[in-house]
Amino acid sequence: MKAEPLDVRLAPLALAAWGAAATGVGWPVGRALLGATILLVLAVAVALVGSRARRLAPRSAVTPVALVGVFVVGAAALAIGGLRSGSVQAGPVPELARIRAQVQVTATVVSDPVERPGDFGPYVMVRLRAVQVSARGVVTAVRSPILVIGDTSWSRARYADTIRASGRLQPADGVDLSAVMIARGPPDRGAAGGSIYQAISHVREGLTEAASVLPPAERSLVPALVDGDDSKMPVEVAAEFQTTGLTHLLAVSGANLTLMLGFLLLVARWASVRARGLVILGVVGVVFFVLLARPQPSVLRAAAMGVVALAGLSSAGSRRGVRLLCVAVVGLVLVDPQLSRSIGFLLSTVATAGILVLAPQWRDCLARWMPRPLAEAVAVPLAAQLACTPAIAAISGQVSLVAVFSNLVAAPAVGPTTVVGLVGGMVALVNDPVSHLVGYAAGASAWWIVWVADRGASLSGASLPWPAGAVGVAALSIVCLGLVVVMPTLLSRRWSCLAATVVLVMAVVQPIGRAGWPPHDWLLVMCDVGQGDAMVLNAGDGVGVVVDAGPDPTLVDGCLDRLGVDRVALVVLTHFHADHVDGLPGLLAGRTVGGIEVSPLADPPDRAESVSRWAAKADVPVTVAVMGERRTVGDLSWQVLGPVEVPTGDEPAGGAQEGSAPNNASIVMLVEVRGVRLLMSGDAEPEEEDDILASTAGLGVDVFKVAHHGSANQDPDFVMETGARVAIVSVGADNDYGHPAPETLALLQQLGARVYRTDRDGDIAVLVRAGQLLVVTWR
Repeated sequence: MKAEPLDVRLAPLALAAWGAAATGVGWPVGRALLGATILLVLAVAVALVGSRARRLAPRSAVTPVALVGVFVVGAAALAIGGLRSGSVQAGPVPELARIRAQVQVTATVVSDPVERPGDFGPYVMVRLRAVQVSARGVVTAVRSPILVIGDTSWSRARYADTIRASGRLQPADGVDLSAVMIARGPPDRGAAGGSIYQAISHVREGLTEAASVLPPAERSLVPALVDGDDSKMPVEVAAEFQTTGLTHLLAVSGANLTLMLGFLLLVARWASVRARGLVILGVVGVVFFVLLARPQPSVLRAAAMGVVALAGLSSAGSRRGVRLLCVAVVGLVLVDPQLSRSIGFLLSTVATAGILVLAPQWRDCLARWMPRPLAEAVAVPLAAQLACTPAIAAISGQVSLVAVFSNLVAAPAVGPTTVVGLVGGMVALVNDPVSHLVGYAAGASAWWIVWVADRGASLSGASLPWPAGAVGVAALSIVCLGLVVVMPTLLSRRWSCLAATVVLVMAVVQPIGRAGWPPHDWLLVMCDVGQGDAMVLNAGDGVGVVVDAGPDPTLVDGCLDRLGVDRVALVVLTHFHADHVDGLPGLLAGRTVGGIEVSPLADPPDRAESVSRWAAKADVPVTVAVMGERRTVGDLSWQVLGPVEVPTGDEPAGGAQEGSAPNNASIVMLVEVRGVRLLMSGDAEPEEEDDILASTAGLGVDVFKVAHHGSANQDPDFVMETGARVAIVSVGADNDYGHPAPETLALLQQLGARVYRTDRDGDIAVLVRAGQLLVVTWR
């Protein structure tokens, strides 16, 4: 059968609307309106020229309707984007935020509270739409979106409720917020939301109740699939979903809507509902989905893309689907211009386009030698993943090699988990014990999805590190375009397709790695884990000692894989801040770990509890470091220099970044390996550094791991005493803390040390070759 041509006539309008909205959101109102006026003048000019040309030569000239449409749609998107952005910055709230004023606000809750772990305990984030603000005795009616950061009492805030709260405002980073408010105390609840919102909240609570009997991962996955609530998902499981390309299951997506509508329409057909009744039922289903997942921009986007995908899979095929996709893009960015700058919107649109444009042809090619249902099951995730790959690499710095296979294997369980989970939520409204039974049924299929993510992420070559800069993304885009060209030929031939699959499987199970990495004689590697710490000391024979685990399980796991370290004699967690311990699950996964040594100060308590839980799950013993302790593992030997005195967790602190008790309880180690001395300083600050100076003779080393990511809070005497020739800094690119501080870099220059940084150099390897100290970097 000849493939029907794609209807891309509306594509220029969609691109114009998208680009103009993204531009208008970042422009002042006056400039956006001026730009929109210029575009409208151009539209009129083009229309007049086209009309005149048509009168002069009616048979050879056609009025350029498409170009006029591009200018008009672009003008509308530019104006709406500027006006929407201007409305956010209008009123007194942004100015009060600039002076960091104390305020009292009356507001409507417009998002569900999300609890996150922090350096000093959990905190809650929730979005409000302020309708009244009181500051300095002046009460003003407003309509300003604000983000609240508060204590755990804010987790009781309910969607659509009116509340009253007080706190200090500060400027927001994004253009979609008027301010950020650091709340002071709990909110006071005023009027409850409407009856519809209350009913939907009861369904969401019922869903949580039905899943409450399941293990933590499955307990979080069931609500995530049904309504997008992944707030309780364990960090290690979320990292595994990211590595295996299953992250879309943890957020509201068009797939959620497709499954829900498919189940609803199947039941309706069984009940003999036909024609217009199915259409009405479908509309009701879409509205219910939007309300259940909350009527926020990301949900509206998911609903629109889900409807488009359904249309593309209908009898009219991808021709109508592409046209509807373009209409959806135009409509969505005009309704909410902020979507034009949303990563989720980009990924959703590109994935849907891939499914509509590529999947039908690829399915037909595969169907030549395999059953058609299986061909479609392979073609859809393959097309979506290939289309999204450059964008995902730009965001995460990695390319998943197991995403298509993971999605294919997990797919049969997604539908039952979603549908049965929703049924469990409904049943919980009537009877909790019965809903628990339904929850067990949903949990059985959810277990399979979690297992697929866990097994896929544990493979050595599950993901491939990729440069996230413009050049790297451009190169990857060219590679993907080349694959699009050759894919029909490859997929239509059984043996060539199977051969390519075997090569990919071999690359995943036993990756070759980057040529020359790691250097065969490496002593220490500082892993590039973003804004955090993770270092690996080489004890020989494939055994490592790991100092800190970074903030992300995927990143530290990838670093250890690249080094070929599958046995870890000891993990030293210098202190319990999240950027040093939250990667621990990735380190423990698939490796033999002899033990974990931790700081004597178990603060913040929630991160210390997480470490204990992860260690117990992996059956790894935990011990506490003692000042003066000496240990030897293979070629390594070290002495614990600090903390000399353990600070108390309740002493005054300037925050997680400066002068905190956990930082000054960091384990500081003097390491010797093959004649090289290294000082591992954790996040120690001047208080602890002074104690070490006073209690230790001979701090001279070859390599100095700069404390606290190179913050300005350093003891110059301590730094100079090291006499280090090499200084290494673990720091995230474009971090919000200004690390490494210019003062610290100047101090290291005064020391005469050569400085290497993970944000610029990637992984950093220290080695000795022919008696010379050398440094080799990933980049």
